[in-house]
Amino acid sequence: MPLSSLVYSPAVLCALFSALVFTPSVSAQGECLPYYYAPVGENKNAFPLSWTVADLVSGDTEAQAKFQSIEGQIPNIQPKGQQPGSLLGNWTGFTYDPSDPDCWYTWQKCTTPKLAGLPTDITVVPEPNVLGYAFDDGPNCSHNAFYDYLQSKEQTATMFYIGSNVMDWPVEAQRGLQDGHQICVHTWSHRYMTALTNSQAFSELWYSMKMIKLAIGVTPTCWRPPFGDVDDRIRWIANTLGLSTIMWQYDSNDWRANTGNITDTDVDNNYLDLINASKNGTFSTHGTIMLTHELNNFTMSEAVKFYDQLASAFSSIVPIGVALNVADPYFEGGYSLPSFEEYTGGKHIGSITGNGSNANGPFTDPLNGTSGGTSGSGGSSGGGSGGTSSGNLSNGNHGGAAKVSLDGLGSFVGALTFVGAIMSML
Repeated sequence: MPLSSLVYSPAVLCALFSALVFTPSVSAQGECLPYYYAPVGENKNAFPLSWTVADLVSGDTEAQAKFQSIEGQIPNIQPKGQQPGSLLGNWTGFTYDPSDPDCWYTWQKCTTPKLAGLPTDITVVPEPNVLGYAFDDGPNCSHNAFYDYLQSKEQTATMFYIGSNVMDWPVEAQRGLQDGHQICVHTWSHRYMTALTNSQAFSELWYSMKMIKLAIGVTPTCWRPPFGDVDDRIRWIANTLGLSTIMWQYDSNDWRANTGNITDTDVDNNYLDLINASKNGTFSTHGTIMLTHELNNFTMSEAVKFYDQLASAFSSIVPIGVALNVADPYFEGGYSLPSFEEYTGGKHIGSITGNGSNANGPFTDPLNGTSGGTSGSGGSSGGGSGGTSSGNLSNGNHGGAAKVSLDGLGSFVGALTFVGAIMSML
């Protein structure tokens, strides 16, 4: 059966990628200036180029060894479509079995894997009338005003960070952890995952996890596929790396505003549909998750615009990991999320202090060289990064660091030392 009906229009795709480098609003002027952060800048050659489809980096014996150790076990499911078009969701000419043998979300929104041993995708949260709060596509270079707003509401969320964005904006990523948000993976280059080869799919996740670890000191145990594009082959690779797959139940479509036939009013109505569903008792037996983004000024402004209405409609708004009572959101020990009971009782930030090596992580600790051992399931605990961080960047003018005060954070990013870390403007 042809999949031409699933192809995103050129206008939509153009808007998506232009939004990734949007011109910041007046409130964000000065926050998106480039800066140099030594731990990332000195290790860029160990990672794929920013915003290119990731693959195994030449000379990276650790990544190559890990991939080779799992390569023979990867499910025999062929990549969907033909690159380069399929990387952007163009499935023209591709035929697929209508019985959906691969549990391909893009086909019929399948979230219960058909391959034995894979956990079901997370689309809802168990607590009644609760919203699992999350944002894709960060860290955004101009998100300080939005994160300030969330702080003013004592609200944290689950943030799905793109590896390339973390490479470009590491201090912004550090703020996400500092503020108590749950950090998850949103791949390296934001492409359709089922279109990738095995080594590309592995690398999109591997290098995103490793860059997040390098920049902020923790390794996530959760991820979300861009566009929701996932099948059992991709799920298997993610699961082998210890990543839980988090999807959604409602879609704000905020990232598509003013593209195709999606208007700002449509996005408003999507928020209102969720709010009305909650008021009408739709979530009386379980909670839900809505897809939203910190992609640009509009998507973040929409979140601010509707926050109070969401707070009135739902009994609680919490990070997804909190709703699931995930105590250990990272491979490193010493980091935690509050339980759902703790969060609703007023404790909105867990521990951000690491206490050792990355013993249970999927790769060697890039900061201290300790062995990563084997990957575990999402939420596994192990050693954390040690050391202390210090310094105050709140008065600086280096991009998004301008409003970020790092005083008193103890060892939340382990061996990273912030004093003098941002060396100069590029």
